[in-house]
Amino acid sequence: MRRLIWIIVAAAVIVGGWWGWQAIAQQRAAEAEAEAQQVETAEAFIGNLAANASASGNLQPQQRAQLALGTAGVVADVAVEVGDIVQEGAVLVRLETAALERAILNAQQTLIIQQSNLASLQLGSSAAQLEAAQAAVANAQAQLDNLLAGGADQVTAAETSLRIAQANVSGAAARLAQAQAGGSEGQRLQAQNALADAESAYLRAQEMHRSTFNCTYDPATEAYDCEGGSAAEEAMRVQVQQAYASFLTAQEQLEAIAPGGNSGGIGVAQASLAQANASLSAAQARYELALAGPTAAQIAAAEAALLQAEAQLARTAQGVTAEQIQIAEAAVAQAETAVALAEYNLSRATLAAPFGGVVTAVFVTKGELAGGVAVEMVNLESLEVVLDVDEVDIGLLSLGQPATIVIESFPDDELSGEIVAIAPKNKLGVAGGLISYEVNLSMGEHGLPLRPNMTASATLITAEQRNVLLIPNRALIINREEGTYTVQLQTDGQIVEQAVTIGLRDGRYTQITSGLVEGDVVIISAVNAPRITFGP
Repeated sequence: MRRLIWIIVAAAVIVGGWWGWQAIAQQRAAEAEAEAQQVETAEAFIGNLAANASASGNLQPQQRAQLALGTAGVVADVAVEVGDIVQEGAVLVRLETAALERAILNAQQTLIIQQSNLASLQLGSSAAQLEAAQAAVANAQAQLDNLLAGGADQVTAAETSLRIAQANVSGAAARLAQAQAGGSEGQRLQAQNALADAESAYLRAQEMHRSTFNCTYDPATEAYDCEGGSAAEEAMRVQVQQAYASFLTAQEQLEAIAPGGNSGGIGVAQASLAQANASLSAAQARYELALAGPTAAQIAAAEAALLQAEAQLARTAQGVTAEQIQIAEAAVAQAETAVALAEYNLSRATLAAPFGGVVTAVFVTKGELAGGVAVEMVNLESLEVVLDVDEVDIGLLSLGQPATIVIESFPDDELSGEIVAIAPKNKLGVAGGLISYEVNLSMGEHGLPLRPNMTASATLITAEQRNVLLIPNRALIINREEGTYTVQLQTDGQIVEQAVTIGLRDGRYTQITSGLVEGDVVIISAVNAPRITFGP
């Protein structure tokens, strides 16, 4: 009986243990199944995707200039200071131009003369010109004949000139003596009477002028208070002035005819006598030279003058040749060039702004002798971002690609930009052996007070896809050995491996070109599903 009990107890324990183990196994299976279901999923969706590259650089103006004066000279005016904003064509520096303006006038006068000479040649020789040339030959021949005849005509002319000079000396001496002696007794008496009459007229005019005043006696001051300004008073005042002038004139006339009193007249007479004596000496020398007869040099000069006159007569009779016209035309052209050059030199004395911009440096001051670079300026509207782009990324860039720009001085403002230039050659002397290329970005409207050389960074959009199927990067499984891509697709409560092909990707999403459709649910992470992924 006791044995039966132990058998029953043992059987109960065995059955209870089996049922307990079954319960635990079922619980563990349920927990494992629930754990397997704890996954993160995402839906494939339609969106836009862009790949990019980053680079940094600075702002550089594409219009900058070091402006030099075209010629050296003294600075007359400096019209700008550093920081001034100027328009295209505005005057910056001006040199003194007096000498340059005189050069233009001289060149213009020379041009007028050459044009007149050409016009005369084109008209040809007139009858009057021919007669003048014939007369010149006759005159030259007569002068030569006179010299060869012993110079009789020259002796006669020199003798006549000598007599005239002697008469001039006598007349000048007589005028000096008269000036020193003064006027006659009768002249002096007449002048004294005229002075007395003028003085009396002046005194009468003063008395009549005083009578025109309205005067009242003031007992308190024991003085007269007189008021003038009437028409009668004004008229008499003029008469007083005229009478006084007549008095002074009479006084001067009396002093002039007093013995030795006309110092001015004596000085003039002395100068006239000195000039007459000098002319007499010259006439005497010419007379003596004429008496000595012509020299060989005089005869040779007369013969040369005759030959020149005969040559001119021959040219005048022949008329104008084509060669003479060509020479005159060349002279006119040369004179025109001289005028243009003088005007060009004047224009170079003024330094003007070649474009609108801001003045960044001024190197000259008023009054100094200047030449070379005078002003530096830049066009702030031409600022572009110049980036140093690594050779790894340069092949992904092309003109017109968009970019986003951040200026270090304004980190909260993101500007839009566009690639406008890519350097065909890499930069030289880059540290560390890195190869980079300069890429220029234009900037859209911004309103920021940007300045040259500010530091900037840019994100360059190297590729862009719109309205394409996207999934998170973490959902993609890559087999690097085979170069294939798969995802875990959740469908009908099951997770299946699905092969896909990809396109563009960025730091978050990948474009799916085949294998999925919009709305498909893919596994991003699962506890029991180890995988190889890329991306964040």
